[in-house]
Amino acid sequence: MNATTTRLSEALADIVTGHGVKRAKHELVFNGKSVVENFVRSLEEHGFVKTTVGDIQVDVGERVPGFLIEGTTAYFGWVFWEKFTARKARKLWGSVVRNTKGDWAIQIPPTKSTPIYAHPGQKIEMDADKPLII
Repeated sequence: MNATTTRLSEALADIVTGHGVKRAKHELVFNGKSVVENFVRSLEEHGFVKTTVGDIQVDVGERVPGFLIEGTTAYFGWVFWEKFTARKARKLWGSVVRNTKGDWAIQIPPTKSTPIYAHPGQKIEMDADKPLII
């Protein structure tokens, strides 16, 4: 592996793990070429699996990190339950990137077969009453 390849692998690993970089929206292009395959390999090396929102086991008050890849862009977000009332909640993957209203710019419900790369082993607790996830 040459120095450029090593540095690219390290940079992609930093995005995946969130070390030294904010996980949000990342263009997966290096020197004019797509590095999506490299990014997917890094995701898999760090325990992320290709799945769907519907297949992720998460309860109200928990969240699981995940990436959506659209073309050459990776979006980081979380699979969680958005709680509206004590009896009403909806499960979704919501991007940390926000729209102009402050809501998740991209939302994926469990009924969609859109693939995401998630890491159920990194499930953490969250405040279900305040799902502002950054």
